[in-house]
This record gives sequence, structure tokens and C-alpha cells, in this order.
Amino acid sequence: MPQSSIHFNISERKILLRVFDVVSILLVLYCVSNTFHFDYFTITAKNWRWVFVLILYISVFGTIFELYDLQKSSKIEKISSSIVFTVSTTVLFYFLTPFFTPVLPDNRLQILFFYFSILVALFLWRWAYISFIVSPRFYKRVLIIGETSNIETIFDTFKLADPNYKIVGFVNCETTKAAAVKFNAVPQYSPKQIREIVEEGSLSEIVVASYSSENITSEIYYTLIKLLEEGFPIKEYTQVYEDLTQRIPVQFVGKDFYKYFPFSRNNQNKLYLFFHRFFDVVISVLGLVIGAVLLPLVLLGNLLGNRGALFYTQERVGKNGKVFKIIKFRTMVKDAEQNGAVWSTKGDVRITPFGKFMRNTRIDEIPQFINILKGEMSLIGPRPERPVFVKELSHMLPFYETRHMVKPGLTGWAQVKTRYGSSFDDSLLKLQYDLYYIKHRGFFLDMNVLVKTLSTVIFFRGQ
Repeated sequence: MPQSSIHFNISERKILLRVFDVVSILLVLYCVSNTFHFDYFTITAKNWRWVFVLILYISVFGTIFELYDLQKSSKIEKISSSIVFTVSTTVLFYFLTPFFTPVLPDNRLQILFFYFSILVALFLWRWAYISFIVSPRFYKRVLIIGETSNIETIFDTFKLADPNYKIVGFVNCETTKAAAVKFNAVPQYSPKQIREIVEEGSLSEIVVASYSSENITSEIYYTLIKLLEEGFPIKEYTQVYEDLTQRIPVQFVGKDFYKYFPFSRNNQNKLYLFFHRFFDVVISVLGLVIGAVLLPLVLLGNLLGNRGALFYTQERVGKNGKVFKIIKFRTMVKDAEQNGAVWSTKGDVRITPFGKFMRNTRIDEIPQFINILKGEMSLIGPRPERPVFVKELSHMLPFYETRHMVKPGLTGWAQVKTRYGSSFDDSLLKLQYDLYYIKHRGFFLDMNVLVKTLSTVIFFRGQ
């Protein structure tokens, strides 16, 4: 078997970014401290706590400001703002926590040394990453085998998910429909050319993306079997889709659905559920305290901008399909749904200017901490939907009601990964993310959701 090209998977690139962010920062700080009159931050065995705190801050704030988003990280103009925000916030918190970090120096020039050392280190390393790692030599080159009617969707999805994932061609299984659908973005090969493409040595893997196994001809089947026996990586489309996009492709799941939903054991794990509920209660109490502090501002804004009742309730579908009343601050004009329930869309004229501000900052959702304390909701989970929309969507989307096997959440994987759902396509996308959360639910994914929620609030992405 020829040696395939070198490539880095998504998880490997994220680890690479995190590790070398830290390495480059520590290396530059070490060089600066030994070259200039800079003794605020010195790397010694005695000062290991200073290093640990700096690494922790860079990791946390880098995640919040999307420093490890692979799409952003592939272009210097996109990642520059994330670098500046991360460094500025890290340095600020580092100076404000002198119990764990060095005491502020008498010579304030050292503050600038510290700040610009970290800034330059990150810019240099990210420039190197974009110049070398995010380049064609490290692309993951893939051959797709499947129906030609699917190739455009697959091509667009993978291109958006990973800039380094390159589809170099596809083999059409629907030979009878070869002339019916054309897709010219990538070359099409015949089944006889599969071995030839692999032996060229530039292919990383083969992905089989077929709705029906009957479309895989015996010629393709035996070629793939032989390649697999020789150690060449061959993957199934839904597996690759889930790894790249972090969502479940429900539109490709058929009668063998049970193979795609080995849901997380944590859904039944008593210890996990106990701590999940414990943090729900603790954070809800803190959230309501913050809400009480902000209440005068909300009251004034509602009085001047919304001119209606401060609170409003609305029926939503919770765990196991049980209907409950969600509590929110008003963000729309009075009698916004005189003609029945309708989707809230981008630029919805029913949303008042102050209501838009509350939605962008998610202040309008603070009263839902009451729903969480009552046990009707959780801090993290699929967003609860209205009964009328649930009824409609469950008829159109496969496995839609599977979302109700866990408590709905104030925030969730779908909310931090995509925008507000206002159409069938949006609901399908949200469902894919919700099912991914249910399938992989656990402590680390929950923490990831919370950190990304902070990013959503900071960048005003609420709706």
C-alpha cells in the first residue's frame, strides 16, 4: 500500500493550536526575561504556579474568544481579533489576581513587555500555522463513493466543516442516473479507477456515502474489501459527518436507526444526573440574584420600549413531552400573535429595540432560572419548543421527538453552534445538534456549551 499524504485531523489540529499557543508564549517570555530587564514573569521551578495560571487563562479565554475555531484559525485576518481579545483579557485577569500571580511591578513598562510578548508570540505562531499546517500539503484528500444526487450536499457540508478536508473526486453508484445529475466541482471516476487513485499515494481515505447498500455493486464491494485488508482507511459517511460537524445527520438515518443512536450512558447515570441538578440549582440561584440587580434597568426599558407586561409566559414542551409554561421578560410588542403562532425571524418587526438588546445579551431569559429551580428545565439541554411547532416538526423531521428524552435547557449545543431556528431547514440543523448532545452528553461537553454560551453573549449572537 503506497504511503498516503500527511494530514492532521480536527482534534489533532485543535490540540496542536492549544499546545503551541502555550509553548510559543512561554518561549517568547523566557527569551524576553533573559534578554531585557524584565523580571515580572520568570519561568523557574519555584514559580510554577505563575506558569500554570497563565496557561489556564489563555486556555479559558482563548476558548471564549474562539481562538481555537478552525475556520477562523485558517485566515490571519479572521483570527486577529480573537488573538487581541484573548491576550487583553488574559493579561487583565492576570494582573487582577496577584494572590496567584506576581505582584504588579513598580516599573510599569514591564506590563507592556508582558502584554506584547504574549501578543507577538501568538501572532508569530498563528502565522506559521496558517502558512504551513493550513496549506494544501496537509489537506486530507478524500474520495467519496455514493449516489451522485448526494455529492453536492456532502461537498458543501464538508467544505464548511473543515477547511483542510478536500474531496478530490467521487465514484457514482447510481449508474442509471449518471446523466440525470451533474456536479462539476470535483471529478467523477468509475469503479475501475478506485485502485488506481489509491495507488497514486495522495489519497487519505475513502468515504462511502450511500443511502442504500444495494447501490454498492459487487465490483466496488470487493475493491473496498481488498483495500481494507491492506490497511487503507475506509469510513462510513455518517461517522465522518458526525466527527466533522459535531451533529447527527438524521436525514441519512434509515430503518437501521438504532445503530446511530447509542445515546450517552450519562442520560441514566445517577451520579452525573445528581451533579447536573446540583449545578442547575446553584447557577439558577446566582442567575436570579443577578436578575434582581438588573431588574430596575429591565423595568425602565420595558416601560419605555415595550409598553406591556414585564413578564410573559408561553407553553413549551419539556421532558417526555410534558407541557409547561416558560417564563421570560417581554421583548415583543403587545398582542404580537393576534393571528396565531408564527416563527420569530431575523429582523422581526414585532421585537422592540429594547427587546432586541435583551435578546442579544440573553437578559430576557433570566426568569427561566425559575423554571430550572422548579425542575421543568435544566441549564443545558435542547431548547424547549412550542407545542404547535413540535406537532408540525415531528411530522416532517425524523426523530424530532427524541429531543424530549432529556430536560430542555436554557442553553444548549444547538444554541451555541447555530442561530435561532426560523424555518424547516433551521429546525433540521438544530435537531442534528440536539441529538449529538444527547448522544455525547457528559461533563466535558457541558463545560464546552457553557464556555461557548459566554462567547454567544460576548459577541451578541442571541436572537
